[in-house]
Amino acid sequence: MPTPPLASLPIRRLTLRDLSACADLSEDRGWPREEHKWGLLLSAGKGYGIDDPDGGLASACVVTEYGPQEQPALGAIGMVLVAERHARQGIGRRLMRHVVSAMGSTPLTLYATPHGRPLYEELGFKVIGRAEMLRGHFLPDAGGPVAEVSTRAATAEDLPALLRLDEEVFGTDRTHIVTRLPAFADQVRVAEENGRIIGYAAAWPNMDTHVVGPLIARDTPTATALLASLAAHTDRPLRTDIDVRHEELLAWAKNHGLESIAFNAVMTYGITEPLGDWARRFAPVTVAAG
Repeated sequence: MPTPPLASLPIRRLTLRDLSACADLSEDRGWPREEHKWGLLLSAGKGYGIDDPDGGLASACVVTEYGPQEQPALGAIGMVLVAERHARQGIGRRLMRHVVSAMGSTPLTLYATPHGRPLYEELGFKVIGRAEMLRGHFLPDAGGPVAEVSTRAATAEDLPALLRLDEEVFGTDRTHIVTRLPAFADQVRVAEENGRIIGYAAAWPNMDTHVVGPLIARDTPTATALLASLAAHTDRPLRTDIDVRHEELLAWAKNHGLESIAFNAVMTYGITEPLGDWARRFAPVTVAAG
């Protein structure tokens, strides 16, 4: 029986049953399998994929919606992948066109690698910023000022305050992500001043690293205190993606052992600037979910 052409293969919604196939697709493209991250994205977001007639997935991506369920304020696109054997045949473009159409009038955002950026520009996405990816073992005794900001492990009683702060800073409701953090992350920590939470951050396991994200803080000293407190409770290298406008935090992190490994373009469709307060948004949960 002849193999159907890629252009005629149906696009379907993915579920958690597709987690292993998604991880296989990541591995096929030379990415880590990242099953833990795929699990979060497939449960909190909407996965889209095209089945390969020979088995597995030919292509996949995930959209995480934020705000009111009936009319989301934002959709974050991530994990856009095409199997190596089907690369450069237009399948990724077709999947992205489908997703953009399915999202209707909902504004979209994504983090683009230099490789993926031309496709997104072709589809009408505009570059509005950049994030710098850092990775390395944190050096606590590297010198420099130590922020006198109180931090501690988050508790269940903190959740209402965290949800309020997150919505204020992110610009729309992310309850379905924030409430998953205690189970998804190995650490969730808060920064306090006079009993009031002024920032929070999580560190979640991804292969051999701990990814720091989200990182939301009143100011740079609060962000550095949260990052240092997370580092103090893990032996793994840290990885995080920091908005390049946060120059002071980037310099501090590099002085403490983290090294620049990549830049990603922040792109949007349907809006010209990100929602919320960028000055208090230091790092996303993951670049795959905005």
